[in-house]
Amino acid sequence: MPRLDGERTLMRIFIGESDRHQNKPLYKVLLELFRHEGFAGATVLRGVAGFGANSVLHTDGLLRLSQDLPLVIEVVDNDEKIEQIIPQLDEILQGGMITLEKARVIFYKS
Repeated sequence: MPRLDGERTLMRIFIGESDRHQNKPLYKVLLELFRHEGFAGATVLRGVAGFGANSVLHTDGLLRLSQDLPLVIEVVDNDEKIEQIIPQLDEILQGGMITLEKARVIFYKS
């Protein structure tokens, strides 16, 4: 298992639950990409409410069971690996947002 402790980069990708790429759910495409490229790991988080650039509010209200809830994909790895994947993400993502920040990893075990 690779060592991951120390300063790393946290990448967050903000997309919608209904976003797709080549007829597949976008979050699944991204997870497959990160796994194929050997990233240490990735997590998809489902939000209960949110809005994006178009200011349309998406919520998990009971009256709307099939809405487009916000998703956040979090990936932590070294700077170089994150920077190398950005051009591929630019081709895949039609919308959404990507943020990068420094993270101090203090524990990483399988």
